[in-house]
Amino acid sequence: MQVSPDTFSDINDDAALTSKVVAEIEKLNSLLQQARKSIDQIIFGQTEVIDLAIVTLLAGGHALLIGVPGLAKTKLVQCLGVVFGLDAKRVQFTPDLMPADILGSEVLEQSSSGERSFRFIAGPVFCQLLMADEINRASPRTQSALLQAMQEHRVSIAGVSHVLPQPFHVLATQNPLEQEGTYPLPEAQLDRFLLQIDVGYPDLAAERQLLLATTGNGEAQPAAIFDSASLILAQQMVRQLPVGEQVVEAILRLVRAGRPDDSPLDIVRRHVAWGPGPRAAQALMLTARARALLDGRLTPSVDDVAFLARPVLQHRMALSFAAHAEQVKLTEIIDRLIESCL
Repeated sequence: MQVSPDTFSDINDDAALTSKVVAEIEKLNSLLQQARKSIDQIIFGQTEVIDLAIVTLLAGGHALLIGVPGLAKTKLVQCLGVVFGLDAKRVQFTPDLMPADILGSEVLEQSSSGERSFRFIAGPVFCQLLMADEINRASPRTQSALLQAMQEHRVSIAGVSHVLPQPFHVLATQNPLEQEGTYPLPEAQLDRFLLQIDVGYPDLAAERQLLLATTGNGEAQPAAIFDSASLILAQQMVRQLPVGEQVVEAILRLVRAGRPDDSPLDIVRRHVAWGPGPRAAQALMLTARARALLDGRLTPSVDDVAFLARPVLQHRMALSFAAHAEQVKLTEIIDRLIESCL
């Protein structure tokens, strides 16, 4: 796909979108539908999960995939790497994993002349799509090794900064059932994930299709639709889509109403210990634009904000002790926020 970012330099002007811009958006949407279809032929019954994963890549962010084992979380990440033409690597997080196992390290080498020098050996984080499998099984020290990479797209080793390949995305998986020997992700790291994507069980028809498709002699393989350069241009396009004032106000109302000190809702003031910060509003703005582009629309709507509210907010809010005592669920509070603010 060849799309010039200059085409969209004036997209935020008050003037109507030009026919050239519309044509470029339609071209990109056609490719996105092919990507959707390619993944959907391999990952059955997870249409919403697939869409949220694609939205994450279009918005240039990272995602936390939470679901029980066997729901194709790993397979989904592998498919995304192929379909979007990304250099993908996988790290299995374990309690004995060290930061150097992810970032890399310097080794002392001696030349044939006897001179000694340090050489940096890059770790698996130097890729375009990093799968952090069962991220909560590693120690906090190892988890924190990803903080700079996820935020700044660079890592510092021995005082030297190393830039990561572009684009750079982390898709991490987490098992919500088995908590023995795990280390819950700190709030600072959770906030760096653009979306938390809950992966549920497929419905009956999808599971039947899965059985027939995966237990035969051959399985479908994903097709490469994008390359990394095309994905970067798509990400630039997302950031330049116009957003109406109504959508901006809806995002601000929703995020600010989730903070107990400012919220007009009694359920938030009573049951939320801390609410979403400005990064949540930024995430809603970007992902709403990305979802609109994925659906072939020229601008996001309030419905996009409502659809994305739970994946954006649920890992950026914490329940109070009173909420735990009264068995109030965070998803119930988010649903009330959506009803009241949108």
